[in-house]
Amino acid sequence: MKTVCGILCFLLLSQGVGGLLHEWTDGWFELWSVVARMSYFDGYEIYVSVVLIVAGLGMGAATESAKKRGL
Repeated sequence: MKTVCGILCFLLLSQGVGGLLHEWTDGWFELWSVVARMSYFDGYEIYVSVVLIVAGLGMGAATESAKKRGL
């Protein structure tokens, strides 16, 4: 379970950072961002990317807490 949470943490963080990089560099990081390819996020890509980063940090904190507790 800890491995799955760690992988999910990495995916959330990488998609969030990739989305921000895609927006800030006018599309250079097109392959990194799933958010940029979804048309229903038009106009909200930066907000969605920030939410993905925060969710990834939360998942990482939960994973570390589970490791310390031995779960």
